[in-house]
Amino acid sequence: MSILLSFLKILPPETAHKISLLGLNMLYKLNLLKFLTPQIDATEPINFKGLTFTNKLGIAAGLDKNGDYIDALGSIGFGFIEVGTVTPLPQAGNSKPRIFRLQSQQGIINRLGFNNKGVDYLVRNLKKRSFPGVLGVNIGANKNSKSAQRVDDYVHCFTRVAPYADYITVNISSPNTPNLRDLHTKDHLEALFTSIANAREALNFQGPIFIKLSPDETNAVIQEVVFSINRFKFDGVIASNTTLDRGEISDIKISQQSGGLSGRPLFNKSNDLISQVRTVDSNLFQIGVGGVFNNEDFNKKIDLGASLVQIYTSFVYEGPSVLKTILNTP
Repeated sequence: MSILLSFLKILPPETAHKISLLGLNMLYKLNLLKFLTPQIDATEPINFKGLTFTNKLGIAAGLDKNGDYIDALGSIGFGFIEVGTVTPLPQAGNSKPRIFRLQSQQGIINRLGFNNKGVDYLVRNLKKRSFPGVLGVNIGANKNSKSAQRVDDYVHCFTRVAPYADYITVNISSPNTPNLRDLHTKDHLEALFTSIANAREALNFQGPIFIKLSPDETNAVIQEVVFSINRFKFDGVIASNTTLDRGEISDIKISQQSGGLSGRPLFNKSNDLISQVRTVDSNLFQIGVGGVFNNEDFNKKIDLGASLVQIYTSFVYEGPSVLKTILNTP
């Protein structure tokens, strides 16, 4: 497996991503994946709002945008899976190259821009999945949608995926869709959250609704978002999305690339956001994500106030073996 990972790191990031997921899926379909991935020791499940997470570690949105690999990912030991971000209409995303590795710091900068095949394609995959665990769907807005049209995009995606999702994440924090982070402000939040709450009621959706937050917002903005989450009786936050901050990057050339930074350089900033949210509301359910590569990283987020943890970049760099590294105390 280590030889394969070394080979993949030579390839362009998007090519490596596609090949690795196709390979994972092929091994799953051949019933060989269980022989090539580490067995996870028994962990204590966590229950929240009628859902049972078999363990506290999940895969973050972005790895499987279209739900093509749900069953394969589910077979290697994740306690839950989040797919997306999905938009109403298919879109190609930003022009390439749009992913940049910081291998020395185990980081990634991406400016993908919600590239996906659209919500109808995703729903077809959700309908046929056999993974029995908790499955979340991350929803967003199309790049060309403006103002009220963006709210309509979220409602459309919510309505389409609600019958097939265990939870839904409202992504207002990607830095790669122009002006999307404006949705953190009070006036925009009011319109969006009112529409999502109305859709929840109309559909009688009983699963959790999470809001994915930016780590680059001020304390005042985070406080306003948390207050709004409570007012609309949503269920928690995902802390955090990628950052535009380049303070942790030592490679000057790579730091000049636009896009969201993930991986180890995001660890401290995402932890700060967990602490911010906990200060505002110590009881709000949090899913921590950003820079988790080992058991110590994982426990740090739990200690700060996260109930669950997600990974993305560490899985890209280290493959399925990282699950055992994170979940099983050395």
